[in-house]
Amino acid sequence: MDEVAQDRKEELKIQLQPLQKKLETFGYVKLICDQTAEHIKTQAQHTERQIKHEFEKLHQFLRDEEAARITTLREEEEQKSQRMKEKIEKMSREISSLSDTIRAIEKEMGADDITFLQNYKSTVERAQCTLQDPERVSGTLINVAKYLGNLKFRVWEKMQEIVQYTPVTLDPNTAHPRLILSEDLTSMRWGVEKYLPYNPERFDEYADVLGSEGFNSGTHYWDVEVGENTMWDVGVMAESLQMKGNYYSMSGLWFVRYYSAEYAAHSPPQPSTLLTVQQKLQRIRVQLDWDRGELSFSDPDNFISNLYLYS
Repeated sequence: MDEVAQDRKEELKIQLQPLQKKLETFGYVKLICDQTAEHIKTQAQHTERQIKHEFEKLHQFLRDEEAARITTLREEEEQKSQRMKEKIEKMSREISSLSDTIRAIEKEMGADDITFLQNYKSTVERAQCTLQDPERVSGTLINVAKYLGNLKFRVWEKMQEIVQYTPVTLDPNTAHPRLILSEDLTSMRWGVEKYLPYNPERFDEYADVLGSEGFNSGTHYWDVEVGENTMWDVGVMAESLQMKGNYYSMSGLWFVRYYSAEYAAHSPPQPSTLLTVQQKLQRIRVQLDWDRGELSFSDPDNFISNLYLYS
């Protein structure tokens, strides 16, 4: 009897090994899941910090973008954390069940031989594990790349829907004291003359202003809104041309003018050329082809290719 019981115990010890191994497997995978759950939180916090850091560099428009992305991130975190929580709870139940089974079998093995042999068949059946190894599901981590990958570029693309690029901005350091420039340096109006410190680049006799950048190569064009103004000049001047005093009689200046209800093209010291215009101009397009030595003025609203061409 003792020999038979001992043999059966040895058999059960062998059969317990897969269960113990499976318990170790479940314990290891649960540890990974626990670590993953924490890592998800860390990822979410880190990603949120990164999103906030990036959005701090942007203007108020980006606040809505930031909030939307964080909401999506938190939804993903909540979904994946909940999925991991359910997986952990399921494995905890299975680990508990396996542990109970092992303890029960070990208890049967510790019983007296008669009791052990009487319960042997049921004990063997209990030792048969039907649980599948825990599945290691992919795609459980936060998709960090979706939130941080090319973040600035994608936001910049979206910003283009609400922002406008201005090829030429005005240089306030050159503006006549009676010209008041807008905050974005894209427009100006006539105002009360203000005191400004001396600046050799500032116009002092004529109410003019230069663009903030000059050109010395390539082809460039920009539109100037003249609207309902009753007098204006739009043109290009050479960098070498002086800005003090009467420079309208010197070479190095090319422009079109609206004055006394007439349009004219000027390039001192050459005489003016009157322009024929079918209807009042609202915008003037200036196109400079430096390499070919051509400067043209056109009406983009009425598809008039050239009001005047200097070459």
